[in-house]
Amino acid sequence: MPWSWYSDPDVLRREYEGIFGRFWQYAGHVGELAEPGSFVATRVGRVPVLLVRDREGELRGFVNVCRHRGSILVEGTGRRETIQCSYHAWTYGLDGSLRAAPRSDREPGFEKHELGLVPVQVDTWGPFVFANPDLDAPPLGDYLGALPALIADDGIELDRLAFRNRVEVEYDANWKVCCENYLECYHCSVAHPSFSQAIDVAPDAYSLETERWFSSQYGEPRNGGGGIYNAVGEVARGQFHYVFPNTLINVMPGRPNLSIGPVIPTAPEHTYRFLDHFFAPDVDDEWIEGYMELDNQVGAEDRALVERVQRGVRSGVLAGGVLMPRSEQLIAHFQALVAEVLGEVG
Repeated sequence: MPWSWYSDPDVLRREYEGIFGRFWQYAGHVGELAEPGSFVATRVGRVPVLLVRDREGELRGFVNVCRHRGSILVEGTGRRETIQCSYHAWTYGLDGSLRAAPRSDREPGFEKHELGLVPVQVDTWGPFVFANPDLDAPPLGDYLGALPALIADDGIELDRLAFRNRVEVEYDANWKVCCENYLECYHCSVAHPSFSQAIDVAPDAYSLETERWFSSQYGEPRNGGGGIYNAVGEVARGQFHYVFPNTLINVMPGRPNLSIGPVIPTAPEHTYRFLDHFFAPDVDDEWIEGYMELDNQVGAEDRALVERVQRGVRSGVLAGGVLMPRSEQLIAHFQALVAEVLGEVG
């Protein structure tokens, strides 16, 4: 992939439209939407999304933008009987219909029924909520393919997992640099010494696989996890999945756990990420603290790595780099998907 694609605003515009506007992405978890009237403000690519649980208990999704003048409707999480814009008090039902618009009775030809919130697709996989702005996209289950079975076969029962915490971070780097860093462990033995104590990252032990819309990495625990993290437990191996275009899923060996979150571009050279952590209810706090200490350490190391890459690729001195065909095959898979999808939209 040309290095100019990691800083070109026009490339990001095409990615917003052709990639983030068409594919399923992780948006939140059902624990935030347990009761009728619950809402969550989130985002899918550059699209602000409103997730709601309506009065009948149905999960719905809408573009979180008022149909009047374009104001963002709500922020954060909470519960409401209706959704009201704070700008001019246009009020919407939890089904997205426009219920009231002050002074609309004075406006000839005002068609209230045509001005409901714009819907987005929403669906769940276990406790995870995914959203897609494309109403014509295939169902989430078709898109995930064999991934749910791969998670389940390693003993992860999603319905037993409970949300614990969310970690948020921002990077001065293009979103693709962040994804590509995740998609190889070629750098792990050099840049992640603690992770390499917990997981065997040797090339003959650390396996890589690709499917149509996702790719996977698998690693066995090493020396009981070593150091700050104890990898002994019911989960026999680590598995790390990337779901196109931007959802990352991590399962570490040890006690039942899973973390999931999106990589969201906010500018050509700026990226926002969040990662939701889930654990089985009987996992003790001491184990979680050790796990989170390792996770935070690896995250800090990765942030330094991707920002250094961004400074290099933006320089314009070199047109591109080189991929190691075996060790970085998942990056090649990712780049091929980006090129394929952008080629479809021109």
